[in-house]
Amino acid sequence: MSSSTGSFGDLRARTLSAVVMVALGAGAIWAGGLVFTGLVVILVGLMVYELLRMLDPDKRLSATQARALGAGVWLLVLAWQLPEALRVPALLLPILILTPTVPRDRIVFALYLALILFAGLGLIILRDDFGLYWVLWLVALVIGSDVAGYFAGRIIGGPKLWPRVSPKKTWSGTLAGWGLAAVIGAGFMGVLGVGAGLIAISVLVAIAGQAGDIAESAIKRHVGVKDSSNLIPGHGGVLDRFDAMIAAAALVFVLAAFGLLG
Repeated sequence: MSSSTGSFGDLRARTLSAVVMVALGAGAIWAGGLVFTGLVVILVGLMVYELLRMLDPDKRLSATQARALGAGVWLLVLAWQLPEALRVPALLLPILILTPTVPRDRIVFALYLALILFAGLGLIILRDDFGLYWVLWLVALVIGSDVAGYFAGRIIGGPKLWPRVSPKKTWSGTLAGWGLAAVIGAGFMGVLGVGAGLIAISVLVAIAGQAGDIAESAIKRHVGVKDSSNLIPGHGGVLDRFDAMIAAAALVFVLAAFGLLG
């Protein structure tokens, strides 16, 4: 989810992958319930797997898969079986279990694993408790700010936002993402039945998404990999595609917990 000047050589693969992901995501969002929860759990499992492979590459593949599957299944169990008051404390369990198994960068692992798990729970709660249109708002913000940043960065270019961590991200792309987020927020006010405060919240969510992008870039640079995996053509791994969604969904979860949504 980076923006830079240069050719559009990766645009075709990026667009085709995005179409497939949007189709699958749209169907799951529309269906809600176990279908949507199942998709979130699968994505969480894949992201935990990629995080483990980046920070613990010497671990046997089967062991890594088992640890990632366990984290995803636990998310499903607590989302559907545990009372609401116990969900957040219970989400700490896989963090406490998995973190000691990582030989390096345990603080980084614990923090990013927490972000992934809380984002997954936040998405499930957003769909179940707030409804279809709130999820569409969140998805529109993440995709919209990413697309705006991608094209603005390539067309306008200009100074880099943080070249040491994310050398392709530009200030022009970043500001374009904020601007489109404000427009999206304004457009959803009537649909969601809320006031103009949604515009500011939308920009904050977009900023969180961009921060999530930078955080994942920092981890990859730290461990010396280009992509979290090669599962998605044009996008790298699942973490590469959903890094912004993770942080955005986590922020929405916090806002919802404090009664700042709807």
